[in-house]
Amino acid sequence: MRIELESYLNRGWIVELMYLSRIGEMSKRRVQIIKIQGDVFQAYCFKRNSKRTFLIEKVLALVPVIPRERGLAVDLNIIPKAT
Repeated sequence: MRIELESYLNRGWIVELMYLSRIGEMSKRRVQIIKIQGDVFQAYCFKRNSKRTFLIEKVLALVPVIPRERGLAVDLNIIPKAT
């Protein structure tokens, strides 16, 4: 997991993670990793709108958030309305 975290940190990517909280609840977070130190990492959490510290061992899954590619978004204003 640490290797993936370092990779996303170096790329500056936003990631979505599944995390096990201190009280044993699963939480889904979207974060921007700021730094990794020892067994923890700091990240800006978009759910809490603040910087948070996470234990690496509590991360259950981690995937990058892929921005939509240009030209793939559909402009709904150009779709003709049914009459």
